[in-house]
Amino acid sequence: MHVSVWPWALFGVLVLSALALDLGLFQSPRGGQRELTLREATARTAAWAALSLLFGVVVLALYGERVALTYVTAYLLEQSLSIDNIFVFLLIFSELRVPASQQRGVLLWGVIGALVTRAALIAAGLFLLNQFHWVVYPFAALIIFAAIRLLWGGQKQRDLVVTACAICSTWVARIIPITPQYHGGRFWVRQVDQGGRLVATPLLVALIIVETTDIVFALDSVPAVLAVTREPFIVYTSNIFAMLGLRSLFFVLAGVVERYRFLRVGLAAILTFFGARLLLSDFLEVPNGASLGVIAAALALSVAASLKWPSAATT
Repeated sequence: MHVSVWPWALFGVLVLSALALDLGLFQSPRGGQRELTLREATARTAAWAALSLLFGVVVLALYGERVALTYVTAYLLEQSLSIDNIFVFLLIFSELRVPASQQRGVLLWGVIGALVTRAALIAAGLFLLNQFHWVVYPFAALIIFAAIRLLWGGQKQRDLVVTACAICSTWVARIIPITPQYHGGRFWVRQVDQGGRLVATPLLVALIIVETTDIVFALDSVPAVLAVTREPFIVYTSNIFAMLGLRSLFFVLAGVVERYRFLRVGLAAILTFFGARLLLSDFLEVPNGASLGVIAAALALSVAASLKWPSAATT
């Protein structure tokens, strides 16, 4: 598949324009970011999804139905797996007591950082797969291990987030002083009472942990999408469009995601399927249409089961 510079340029223009529009629409008169209502977050999530699928139409027009189906499969896979990020982001914001009105700013800069880190990780993954075929097996093992972590690592994940917040706060404090107070959406402030010394706010600690967490999640999701395709253009664009929609999706699901007790089971099933697909890629070619069906069925069944058998905490 030959991709000229123009599709990459179109992708860049769409992403940068949408980010600029998003920032302009939600910038408060005082320069900070206000808390989104559920209705606004839902509208933004729908808009990001529409933009992502519109780009899929462009892929269809340029490269045909097969490539377009691959893009949609990769995008929906990444969007589904990004739900796991929401669980962890909720824990991070809760542990650091990040005000709801400032969480969007942290997630925005986290996404901007992901534009770079995801590109590096995807490039590294593709290089390793192209140079060393045996890397397929540890990549598949990573995906399946992530599925196991989703099923049985809930409490351990909470403990790790608490530990990570404590370690990161200590580590940052060794480099630059941290003020315990939040100062709007600012990551740095100058302390007038200390001679104008530059200090970090707790928001910077939250950003560092969010960025680090995204890298950890990418070690699961990037190998998973490489089970779908090894075309850099499709892998990267689907990854980034899923990440861009994550910010708004976070505010849609933040209050209800814990109620879907079987959602992690559905995500684990998706990871297991794609881990097996990568592992058996030399012997079995799974159509992307079938992969789309697995994603849809796993999510639908996990949500339906959660509604039918809610946990005691939500009844």
